[in-house]
Amino acid sequence: MEISSKENTQFFSNNTILPVDRSSFKSESSTSKEKQSCRGGIKVFLGALSFVYFAKALSGSYLKSTITQIERRFDIPSSLVGVIDGSFEIGNLLIIILVSYFGAKLHRPRIIGAGCLIMSAGTFLIAMPQFFMGRYRYERFPSTINSTVSISPCVQDESQTLLSALEKSQAKINAGCEKEAGSSMWIYVLLGNLLRGIGETPIQPLGITYIDDYAIEENAAFYIGCVQTVAIIGPMFGFLLGSLCAKLYVDIGFVDLDSVTITHKDVQWVGAWWLGYLIAGVISVLASIPFWFLPKHLPRPESRKDSSTSSEHSKFITEDNKDQHKSYQQQVKIAEMAKDFLPSLKNLFGNPVYILYLCASITQFNSLIGMVTYKPKYIEQQYGQTSSKTNFVIGLINIPAVAFGIFSGGLIMKKFRINVLGAAKLSLGSSFFGYLLLLSLFAMGCENSDVAGLTVSYHGTKQTTDYEQALFSECNSGCACSKNDWDPICGENGVTYISACLAGCQASNGSGKNTVFFNCSCVGTLESPSQSSSAVVGPCQKGNECSKIFLYFLIISVITSYTLSVGGTPGYILLLRCIKPHLKSFALGIYTLAIRVLAGIPAPVYFGVAIDTTCLKWGSKRCGGRGACRLYDSSALRYVYLGLTLVLGTVSIFFSVAVLWVLRKRSSPQDETLSANGERGACGTKSRKDNFVNSDRLIQTTYWPEKETRL
Repeated sequence: MEISSKENTQFFSNNTILPVDRSSFKSESSTSKEKQSCRGGIKVFLGALSFVYFAKALSGSYLKSTITQIERRFDIPSSLVGVIDGSFEIGNLLIIILVSYFGAKLHRPRIIGAGCLIMSAGTFLIAMPQFFMGRYRYERFPSTINSTVSISPCVQDESQTLLSALEKSQAKINAGCEKEAGSSMWIYVLLGNLLRGIGETPIQPLGITYIDDYAIEENAAFYIGCVQTVAIIGPMFGFLLGSLCAKLYVDIGFVDLDSVTITHKDVQWVGAWWLGYLIAGVISVLASIPFWFLPKHLPRPESRKDSSTSSEHSKFITEDNKDQHKSYQQQVKIAEMAKDFLPSLKNLFGNPVYILYLCASITQFNSLIGMVTYKPKYIEQQYGQTSSKTNFVIGLINIPAVAFGIFSGGLIMKKFRINVLGAAKLSLGSSFFGYLLLLSLFAMGCENSDVAGLTVSYHGTKQTTDYEQALFSECNSGCACSKNDWDPICGENGVTYISACLAGCQASNGSGKNTVFFNCSCVGTLESPSQSSSAVVGPCQKGNECSKIFLYFLIISVITSYTLSVGGTPGYILLLRCIKPHLKSFALGIYTLAIRVLAGIPAPVYFGVAIDTTCLKWGSKRCGGRGACRLYDSSALRYVYLGLTLVLGTVSIFFSVAVLWVLRKRSSPQDETLSANGERGACGTKSRKDNFVNSDRLIQTTYWPEKETRL
């Protein structure tokens, strides 16, 4: 104020007018140039950041699409795949505090560029095992590989049995066990995903704050909205890329594809999962290039320099703090910051609305993360769909529904000017109807495929005994078969048999995918015991009825995704409006940390453990030990997968009801004294509808952490 008064006295005491006009003309021309450079710089940064958000969302969603491929390639259970999936969050947590604190003081664009390079290095590391662990080997009867000579799958002669056993054991020693070390190379996938999490850390906090610092205030919300829109497009392309790569054989370019005896419909099929990671890694490298040429600081817009304007930042800083803002970060010591930490933490956790909403979010994100992680596996096993079609459906239908739901939630909030209490109601209603729709999916499941010895007996009745004992029957008692093999064939009677040997097949003809087995004694026992039948390579497909149920599942799934997404934005705004202004950043940090630690990391693991309990037939590794699951119990999988999702969702609804109850109690007239004392974090809702609308810009500039991959 003193400086401005001196300038005014000098101005009015000046007798000449011309110099003032020239100086003002120069200042106007300089400010116009400054505005142009500011706009140009921020738009370049906006384009670069949007591309980075696209790159990280693409690689994250592509990982989700390759869960089943990685499981089969490395012969590991679902629980271990869940650990690999959660390693991204672990990597993010390792340095998030350091990046958030020191990143703002350093060259933010270059730190983001370095993060992109680290992210690309992690993506490349995930794909590296493909080039070092040898070719993929699947279980197949010898005659289906390269022989046209008729070979009997059912070995009845004792000398043939002994010779076959010796050949198998020798093959294990010479080939299988040497390559068994390759199965532990899933560790590189875990480390690569961990590295991805480390590289992704600076993108969100440093990128959003850079835009908010140097963009014109009225454009900041629009710019951040553009970034988030592009981020939502990323998962769509990620799943579509996963669909394309799943159609290609894993060793494409390394083996003769004519020698491959399985198709993409086989449960042993592994697509070119590694190819998508190479593409995603290249995209991340390209995304890092512009940030190395961007400046550390951009010219601030005049609206941000003018002290008379009411910027979002100035609303939460007192006059004394504004004058000392530049030197504040240099003067504050660690000890003084630590002294305020515990009181702030106590104040934050003393807010019942914040604690209840945090609990509701943790349980709901546990539900959503587990559901999304294993949704491709559920569709494949429940409805008999291929990995390629599953990823295509998720990318083209579910992801746009989520994006439209998020947009609709924000539009409803803006159009109807909904206050905090209304936001809580909208969030609760969205969750309630979303999980209610999810409940209907229990009735949209397919029955188990008829697999002799597992789901049905060899006489056509439903299986009730232990499957290991039921694999052998009178029809194959004369064959020396192994219960560990998984080389399914489809009989004429529509029943799948684990192997040609267990089907009692006496002869075969043809090679590769065209192999046909004859005189299968077990195939003929279901309809005409006196007549033997034939079988072809590969499991039997599920009936047309299952295809119709799958169509209904897709419709309900899309509506459910949209309904649950509508409540995301109102819920996040509820979080922002129910804490004191000076605790917003700290509260969001605790919120993000809790979601990552208590939902992002454990949810894929215990969902995977629960899904593993529904396995009917485990694969076996070449040197012994349990491999990946070959066949799941469809009914048990449906109850475990949907049941766990609904239980967690129901718990989150109860917490949301408690949030609404506390808000109603605090909005009563006797508690309005809280808001009168200046505690904006008390959530007095009736008297703050206008305040909510006036601060709508702050709502639009907030960022929902990880929303482009979580839903």
